[in-house]
Amino acid sequence: MKGRTILLDHLGGQEAAALMVDGRLEDFLIDDPEKARVGAIYRAICDRPLKGQGGMMVRLPDGESGFLRQGKGLKPGQALLVQVTGQAEDGKAVPVTQRVLFKSRYAIVTPGAPGLNISRQIIDEETRGFLRVLAEDMMPGEGAGLILRSSCAAADEDAIAEDIAAMRDLAAAVLNDADGSEPEALTEGDGPHVFAWREWTAPATVETHSGCFEEQGVLDELERLQVAVVPLGDADMWVEATRALVTVDVNTRGDTSPAAALKANLAAARALPRELRLRGLGGQVVVDFAPMSKAHRRQLEQSLRATFKADPIETSLVGWTAMGLFEMQRKRERFPSSALLRKFL
Repeated sequence: MKGRTILLDHLGGQEAAALMVDGRLEDFLIDDPEKARVGAIYRAICDRPLKGQGGMMVRLPDGESGFLRQGKGLKPGQALLVQVTGQAEDGKAVPVTQRVLFKSRYAIVTPGAPGLNISRQIIDEETRGFLRVLAEDMMPGEGAGLILRSSCAAADEDAIAEDIAAMRDLAAAVLNDADGSEPEALTEGDGPHVFAWREWTAPATVETHSGCFEEQGVLDELERLQVAVVPLGDADMWVEATRALVTVDVNTRGDTSPAAALKANLAAARALPRELRLRGLGGQVVVDFAPMSKAHRRQLEQSLRATFKADPIETSLVGWTAMGLFEMQRKRERFPSSALLRKFL
């Protein structure tokens, strides 16, 4: 099927969303009822500082612990607002930040960071002028800032205004509940269906009826994610997660021609962001590319930068090790899908 299709369904009773582009799965989200959602906001209580790291352990609701990277000036027992920034591995603290954002389809409200900003992707000056006037009308006073997202370019004025008002009012309500002596969940974060509405803003057909995953071939695509090997034409790539890191191995199979290694490595560079995104993998990623001349490394690095720049999940390309491996650090924003899919498929 040609074009973009957003599918909102359930797997094993859990909310899930899939984005298909020209019949191929490009993104997939599923809820894990046992984990805190990225974007959830809590009133946390400072527990103990981590000497030497500059961080602070905080108490969250339901006996959970959070890790705040910047803990300077905080004292045990102090209440503060925090927001979940990523997924924690089993047995580890939930990563949180004090930079709380209220994010929706068109607007992001930023408490404590005043200023009105418009996405640089909106280049039409008339549209930017209209949006600035709207932002000034909707965000009077100081104390909170506003970012208008690129999706505003083709949106209706009333829809944008409604979105700004909703995030502004939610921010005010949450800030009013910041004080307290016990941890408390103030927002639960967006589930897959709301996330899809918020982030997959390009024009698309939307299917919401039960069974649409099976009808559109999503289940077949998900079955593929249960296998480590990723075909790359005449080559292949193996993506496997360990507790410490994600390993990627690129092979040319039986092709021994002079151009085989570079061809396989460029194909892997193009496929890697999608595979990591669909599999929900993050943290330290180490890639063992097929052996090639060092003269070709620059071309491969350019391909990696281009493909990861277009990926919505923040990834830092660290570089080559002395043994010829390529390292990157990827934000943990998703639930690792393999265990969840085994449970629900």
